[in-house]
Amino acid sequence: MRKTLLGMLATGSLLFGLAAPASAYDPVNIVHTEKVQAGPYNVTVGFSTWPLKALQSLDFTFAPDGGIADKGGRVVLSLGDERMGDPLARHPRKREVWGLDVFSLPEPGDWTMRFTIEGPAGTGTGELRNLKVMEQPGPPMGLSWAISTIPLFGLIALIVVAWRRTRRPV
Repeated sequence: MRKTLLGMLATGSLLFGLAAPASAYDPVNIVHTEKVQAGPYNVTVGFSTWPLKALQSLDFTFAPDGGIADKGGRVVLSLGDERMGDPLARHPRKREVWGLDVFSLPEPGDWTMRFTIEGPAGTGTGELRNLKVMEQPGPPMGLSWAISTIPLFGLIALIVVAWRRTRRPV
């Protein structure tokens, strides 16, 4: 009994001790940065992938000089008439800056990021213009969906064949 409990305790501690580091989030690797002046605030915009491609998930980080502790704001991404706006919130995996986690831009083109930041030095607005977003990587979306349905049709064919073979004659 004592050996069993000791073995279970050792197994449990190994399981939970080794699982904790494996379940940690990957850090945000910033590979490119741009500087934006938003009124009195200098903001560093970081990108986890460069160059940007449409429909490709990436992380954006926004780091004003002096930190985010006493500041708030909003970012609006626009391409022509299309606009997407969000309040600036802490990045979930890089808590010392604002950010957008696993975010993608839906279309290629020249995007604009407009920042409005409120803080002790007042309110400031700035823009990062002509942010080039290239075409979506990989094959066209329709072809990708068509290829991905091939296993579904194979499964349906397998079920039909199995059903016909196991059916009892009347």
